[in-house]
Amino acid sequence: MPLLAGFATSLSLIVAIGAQNAFVLRQGLRREHVLPVVLTCALSDALLISGGIAGLGALLTSSPLALSIAKYGGATFLFGYAVIAARRAINPGVMSPADHAPAALRSVVLTCLGFTYLNPHVYLDTVVLLGALANQRGSDGRWLYGVGAVAASFGWFFALGFLARKLGPVFARPRAWQFLDAGIALVMTTLAVWMLLP
Repeated sequence: MPLLAGFATSLSLIVAIGAQNAFVLRQGLRREHVLPVVLTCALSDALLISGGIAGLGALLTSSPLALSIAKYGGATFLFGYAVIAARRAINPGVMSPADHAPAALRSVVLTCLGFTYLNPHVYLDTVVLLGALANQRGSDGRWLYGVGAVAASFGWFFALGFLARKLGPVFARPRAWQFLDAGIALVMTTLAVWMLLP
């Protein structure tokens, strides 16, 4: 059934640990602007998946310039955020959310948009891969496949963002935030380096 196939494929792609998921997890743990963050991620996926089904994937893969801009822009963004996370990890005195005022909503949403749209793998997964798989289902089945893929995205991001609160007692200690941010810095750096490899 196209609906279930889209759900399963999308979920398998989204669950992999990446920059976007790490950011959503951190916001969920901090209980800071969680709803805007998960909505930004899920609605962006819905837009990209729909674009892929409508034929944007073929257009994207035919433009080396667009892929290069996404590749180098995304790597720069990830390296920058890796430095920020590493600084937080080095200074455990600022790891507790109670130690400082929450970040501004605008700043958090812009960062989330950066993790979404400056990552070329987002386009490869949603626009190109899911778009191509959906279009194999025919004119009717492709949109059912897309609905399943979008449902998986919404389910995953809402679960990741809001269920992260269950880990609150663990992250009540600055040392836990230090390990989380060190891990985020490592993930961001690894993804940025991998993105630049030929």
